Amino acid sequence: MIPEDLFYSEEHEWVRLDEDIATIGITDFAQDQLGDIVYVELPAVGDRVESGSVIGELESTKSVSEIYSPLTGEVVARNDALDGGAEVINSDPYGEGWLIKVRSAEDDPTAALLEAEAYAALTTD
Repeated sequence: MIPEDLFYSEEHEWVRLDEDIATIGITDFAQDQLGDIVYVELPAVGDRVESGSVIGELESTKSVSEIYSPLTGEVVARNDALDGGAEVINSDPYGEGWLIKVRSAEDDPTAALLEAEAYAALTTD
């Protein structure tokens, strides 16, 4: 199930926008493809992230995968709960498994992102 109230990147990150703060995570499709996620490396609060740039890594039982920023801005929060166990990303990628929150520096942070229907088409090809 792909939540319809979120936006998505082609690299399988999701974005929940609340005014100028974007909560970012990886999609259920991404975590399913990676297998059991056991470790995550995230940027620090205060770091600037650029749309399309690598902002961290996910380590799973299958591989290591990069995390890409779906927008440009400043990291205002990180999910420190993942430091003690990234497994929650597997069970709740759209909720407790969120990764970071970014204050967007873009006029329209969702302009380059996909809506749920387009993301669903991308993942079912």
